[in-house]
Amino acid sequence: MLHICPTPIGNLDDITQRVLDTLRQADLIAAEDTRRTRKLLSRFEISRPMVSFFEHNELRRLPELLERLRSGENIALVSDAGMPGISDPGYSIISAALDEGLPVEVLPGASAIETALVSSGFTSDSFTFIGYLPRKKGELRQALDRVASSPHTVVAFESPHRLKTTLEEAETILGMRRIAVCRELTKKHEEVSRGPAGRLLTGLPDEVKGEIVLVFEAGPEAELTPLDEKELRYAIRELMAEGMSSKRIVELVSFFTDAPRKTVYEMTLRLKEEAKEGKGDG
Repeated sequence: MLHICPTPIGNLDDITQRVLDTLRQADLIAAEDTRRTRKLLSRFEISRPMVSFFEHNELRRLPELLERLRSGENIALVSDAGMPGISDPGYSIISAALDEGLPVEVLPGASAIETALVSSGFTSDSFTFIGYLPRKKGELRQALDRVASSPHTVVAFESPHRLKTTLEEAETILGMRRIAVCRELTKKHEEVSRGPAGRLLTGLPDEVKGEIVLVFEAGPEAELTPLDEKELRYAIRELMAEGMSSKRIVELVSFFTDAPRKTVYEMTLRLKEEAKEGKGDG
């Protein structure tokens, strides 16, 4: 049987008794990082055979693990933290085992996604998890555009050195939509900061450290009527003529018209592009 074993996201005491029992009885442990998993096993005095199973070797390692499952061995799959297969290696072997009719057991355990979601204080009856936010600025903006139009709470992972850039983009696109920055969950220096991106930026240290989960507040935006759009285009063009930056235009127009910042932002970019191409006011 393939046993999917979630491991603690920070505090090692959060591991479950069932996971410990499964690890002790496994014929083999397939670990994302054997060095990290060895520390966990040492903490609970567990000694079992172990192989690495991570992003860059999982396809090469997969046939060997499947063959051992077919022969009747019990394999425990673990990632560095949380549930294997969620933004971590594991999907390939889980899918392959199920396709072959091999038994797969998923054990419950610590989850950064659920911990952050509940810690945010935002509605949790319906939410979307989108994994790690994109690194490229254009793709990041597209992802935040989708967040802005989502009627559900959205959970995402982010790296500490990219947090400032993400919040700066979120300030433009999401406006006053609240975000929860959940850092070092379950660890000694756990911290959850909530508020609009602009407010979070003011309290952001020069160097951010630790594991980070972002939770974006749900909030569908209303569609504009044709009259609204015409008035917005006029207001944006007037401010463009004054030489204002896109960010300042979005701030002023959304404040005085109550139009969604995302809509004003997209329209501003579109009008600036039209101006570059020499198109008329139409």
